[in-house]
Amino acid sequence: MVLIKERIGKLIEDLHELIYPESVNIQNYKMIQTTERFTDIIGLDTSAWQEFSREQIWGGHREYYWFETTVTIPDSLHGKCVVYELITGKESEWDATNPQFSVYVNGEMKQGMDVNHRETVLTEHAAAGESYRIVLSAFTGDQNFSLKLDSKLKTLDRKTEKYFYDISVPLNVARLLNPDDKAYITIITRLNESLNLLDLRKEYSKEYYDSLEKAQEYITKEFYEKECGSSDAVVYCVGHTHIDVAWLWSLAVTEDKAVRSFSTVLDLMKQYPEYIFMSSQPQLYKYVKKNAPEVYEQIKERVKEGRWEPEGGMFVEADCNIASGEALVRQFMYGQKFFQEEFGADNSILWLPDVFGYSAALPQIMRKCGLPYFMTTKISWNEFNKMPYDTFEWEGIDGSRVLTHFVSTRDYKKGAVEGGFETEHFTTYNGDINPSQIKGGWARYSQKYLNEEILNSFGYGDGGGGPTAKMLENHRRLEKGIPGCPKTVMSTAKNYFEVLEKNVKDHKYLPSWVGELYLEYHRGTYTSMARNKKYNRKAEFAYENAELYGMMDQDLTGNAYPDHKLHEAWEVILRNQFHDILPGSSIKEVYDDSKAEYESIFAINKDLV
Repeated sequence: MVLIKERIGKLIEDLHELIYPESVNIQNYKMIQTTERFTDIIGLDTSAWQEFSREQIWGGHREYYWFETTVTIPDSLHGKCVVYELITGKESEWDATNPQFSVYVNGEMKQGMDVNHRETVLTEHAAAGESYRIVLSAFTGDQNFSLKLDSKLKTLDRKTEKYFYDISVPLNVARLLNPDDKAYITIITRLNESLNLLDLRKEYSKEYYDSLEKAQEYITKEFYEKECGSSDAVVYCVGHTHIDVAWLWSLAVTEDKAVRSFSTVLDLMKQYPEYIFMSSQPQLYKYVKKNAPEVYEQIKERVKEGRWEPEGGMFVEADCNIASGEALVRQFMYGQKFFQEEFGADNSILWLPDVFGYSAALPQIMRKCGLPYFMTTKISWNEFNKMPYDTFEWEGIDGSRVLTHFVSTRDYKKGAVEGGFETEHFTTYNGDINPSQIKGGWARYSQKYLNEEILNSFGYGDGGGGPTAKMLENHRRLEKGIPGCPKTVMSTAKNYFEVLEKNVKDHKYLPSWVGELYLEYHRGTYTSMARNKKYNRKAEFAYENAELYGMMDQDLTGNAYPDHKLHEAWEVILRNQFHDILPGSSIKEVYDDSKAEYESIFAINKDLV
């Protein structure tokens, strides 16, 4: 089998180039630089906007632009699947601080675009002469002064695309295996036999498509139907986009990040009916409800279908070291109340993948709030010590216990140690569905003697738009159980924990961890931004007292209890306890905002007491 793997790899590269047969550049837009949020896109008047050509650059530091163009389907694209592609030149760089767009097609919100999501399907069957008005709400991100607006219409060959994924995913599994493994030999043999049936001499010809049909039939029957499905290890995959409520951007920027990311999820759900997504933090949902009510209504429909999971336990993913016990209880109360009232959803999981350490008081609070499960990955960031367990019962101060699972997602590294993992213990909550991370997550999992199921939270975070079509295409192949790799299952986070609990309950080797989960990292957050921490504690005391005085005033004088003002003030306190605000790890603008918010509720508090 000398060089067969290399031959297969080269043929797959060639095939990848054939997925998009034709393209037409979009030459001109109209443009305006403004912070205004236009809501009536259908009636949007762009007559006074500047002309903007394909050769021009745009950009800035945290600047907002709007672009508008109308494209007409040419005769050459008639009857074909047509996509709109947008390139800015920042595609290989960090998504969180790079250009991000909301895309409107014919007046309706279509999806978000970013460095990970660069195209959207306009139509599966284009009609020549049909026009599409495309409006872009654009955010430059940080220090991006020379951006392109390189856009085009492209045709997407669905048959070629399907075959490409059907053969590329198994090859990527084989690349992680040793050449003498039976699974490796099986994969390479079947891929080679399939590709031998493919006629690439004349691209897109009748001969090409006839041979593609034969090659597709072979890989489906001889590989996927006969060779797949035997894996015992299962990776439960839940779509996710971890969005920091503030960090290297302000709360106002986060409002747009949430709309863009959630609309991208919804658009992909139309293409992939098996796709399941979860998102925590009611604050993000409130932003979407305020700024994009049509997107919010779609979310509610997906929740009813069981495809969108509002889960997580808290109002925001809060700091658990500095916030008071009373405030932590409020995080649970406000978070669960929102999800129940808005979606009829009862939470089961405290979902805190990125918080900087976890108080030993949490298991007691969780149990009293009805949450039996806890998930994080952050402890894997420890500077010195690797936690001995990934699945365990976490015991708090009073003896309360919650079933805990640390997501073990990471890339697979072949090495001398059987199983393929090395001593590095870092894992991620911004996972991928690809052979490396599916196999790597299982290899990294430290308790294979305990259970055969792990959790993968997949999708780009912080404005990176969440899962991609590529991840979902990979899942469609990996769920079949490709030899040499764990199989994937699309799942809710709650379903994973219920399966986990069933499998480990009363297991004699299920360990426990007693006390604090201390993070050996981000230690400076205990002391940074002293004013912010002072205002937090002052606000906690002030509004505990305001509630007491409000009840006394109602009982003694019959005055109405100021529940609305108290609720709004507590939301401010809880929002500012987000794990990149209260600890002091955000940019200056975030603390300018929090200072103003605190001073506002202090003024209200004076009136209340």
